[in-house]
Amino acid sequence: MSIDEKDVKIESDLPVMDEPEKVSGKYNADQITVLKGLEGVRRRPAMYIGGTGSQGLHHLFIEVLDNSIDEALAGYCNEITVTLHEDKSISVLDNGRGIPVDINKDTGLPGVTVAMTMLHAGGKFDGGGYKFSGGLHGIGVSAVNALSEWLEVEVQRDGKIYRQRFERGEPVTDLETVGKTKKTGTKVSWLADEEIFGPIDYHRDIIVQRIRDLSYLNPRVQITLVDEKSGEEMVFHHKDGLIAFVQDINKNKDPLHKPVYISRRRDDTEVEIAIQYNNSFQESLYSFANNIHTTEGGTHMSGFKTALTRVINAYARKSGALKEKDPNLSGDDVREGIAAVIAVKVLHPQFESQTKIRLTNAEVEGLVNSIVGEGLAEFLEENPQVAKKIVDKALTAARAREAARKAADLIKRANALENSSLPGKLADCTERDPSKCELYLVEGDSAGGSAKQGRDRKYQAILPLRGKILNVEKTRMDRALENEEIKSLITALGTGISKSAVGDAVDDSDEENGNGNGNGNGNGKFDMSRLRYDRIIIMTDADVDGDHIRTLLLTFFFRYMTPLIEEGHVYIAQPPLYRIRYGKDNQWYCRTEKERDEILKQLGKKKDVTVQRFKGLGEMNPDQLHETTMDPAKRTIAQVTLEDAMEADEIFTVLMGDKVEPRKHFIEKYALSLTDVDWHA
Repeated sequence: MSIDEKDVKIESDLPVMDEPEKVSGKYNADQITVLKGLEGVRRRPAMYIGGTGSQGLHHLFIEVLDNSIDEALAGYCNEITVTLHEDKSISVLDNGRGIPVDINKDTGLPGVTVAMTMLHAGGKFDGGGYKFSGGLHGIGVSAVNALSEWLEVEVQRDGKIYRQRFERGEPVTDLETVGKTKKTGTKVSWLADEEIFGPIDYHRDIIVQRIRDLSYLNPRVQITLVDEKSGEEMVFHHKDGLIAFVQDINKNKDPLHKPVYISRRRDDTEVEIAIQYNNSFQESLYSFANNIHTTEGGTHMSGFKTALTRVINAYARKSGALKEKDPNLSGDDVREGIAAVIAVKVLHPQFESQTKIRLTNAEVEGLVNSIVGEGLAEFLEENPQVAKKIVDKALTAARAREAARKAADLIKRANALENSSLPGKLADCTERDPSKCELYLVEGDSAGGSAKQGRDRKYQAILPLRGKILNVEKTRMDRALENEEIKSLITALGTGISKSAVGDAVDDSDEENGNGNGNGNGNGKFDMSRLRYDRIIIMTDADVDGDHIRTLLLTFFFRYMTPLIEEGHVYIAQPPLYRIRYGKDNQWYCRTEKERDEILKQLGKKKDVTVQRFKGLGEMNPDQLHETTMDPAKRTIAQVTLEDAMEADEIFTVLMGDKVEPRKHFIEKYALSLTDVDWHA
């Protein structure tokens, strides 16, 4: 990782604008380029799949799988098989109707060829082929074809097997009849193009997450994942649907009641909700529209939150838990410890972008609000004991919120002041451009002293942490904000905090609190624009205590500063465990025992070979620490990424929560296989 250290000098008060360089040549109709076929997708892939990094690569898989799921939504498919091949290609096979192979009258081409090679071609525009669908633009599978080195489609239909092959979007064979069959369905196989994506590297966790979500949302469908490289086969089939979804979210927590399930149809819109509270302090909310995971929520999520807050406030006042003079419970209060899944099926869904991260249909908000309000009010009236548990939990959260607000205000006021109000133990850097700065979180004063001497003070800041910070998984926000180490960390970063909503990241700034006003939670909303350091690097000793401190810090970031992980600002330093010296001038640093043994094997039985094991960072000289762990030109740091929010939530609950049995099972299952940890949360 390199740091741009160029100084920016302002020569005058006003900017001097250079005269623009004129482009040579005439500008006439000949300069207007018309891109043919799928050429536009290859030239501007980000417009169609969101980017050419990991997100875009996995979006190809999601587009193909969603086509098979649309067949299930239409009632024609109940089995899907996804195969990860050893050559890094992927196949998706379903037992749906099969893509049409007859001749399209407008183009003179088989329907399958049209679907694979033409943008805005599909059976989802006029409702003739599908009622509910996630594919709206006829872009998905044709974009996959355009961005693949090769793609093959095999259709089983009308008693025959048809096949056609494409390369970078262009047909290289005609649609051929290759056999007979009594089955129906479609198989799409493709190899993503390295010219577009670089080295092809799928993360199986992302693929598993999408398959798992779809198996909950479509309880009649069985989805099988086959990994040819590992030989593993996984079957996903959840007959209880969303009820099983929330139970799985809460499987390592203590649920307060059986799941609440609401399912109703209104005005060609289907709304399905499952809710179950637990004894934790976090909320886990997931929203879907036509099987698409809307990671940033949207109108269906807003309608749900508004109804939840309104109904619980109404019940609390009716039951006397809230007195006339008491303020309403806020959205944060009523969502503390909730696990909920909101799924809607909309006839004509509208999304914020091609990647469909947020639902924007205005009418859906009112429908969800009304349906959830009616269903939840009925449940609370019919289950007074459960209702009392939910209201009591929200009241306790409200009291804690008020205490947290006061603590957050103190931190916020400190952040508004100059550097004199930053933590006294923080050794800040001199650079004031946050994009060039990094903060090392170091275990203990001894290691902190070495780090301060070994750093480049221009852009590297050091914050020593004494001992182990509070485990926020077991602690409410008000207590967490009283912890000195956590207060120092929040003040140093400058962003403030926000209660993590694992699942969908939704802005609640306009959410109702039951009386038409904003929720006014006062927790000190997270503001990424105030982040003082672009890279936050956790640097702890390579021992059990260091591992524990690292996990405590990651738990804190995941629960209270999730965007830092989502946007790639959190890293793990990789200090060496060993130093090997041979003679006066030869030395090697090793991060693992394996590296140590390989070097010793190369050296053979030479004399004057010494091996030093660093018990802690404090044992390293400042120059050694700089050379091995802090110098951007030589160091290795691991970026913490959030690929599967639900799995990350589960892991932090298991490792840091109250229950001993799940932690014991986790250790027994993975202890022998984990020799090196790659921190992908």
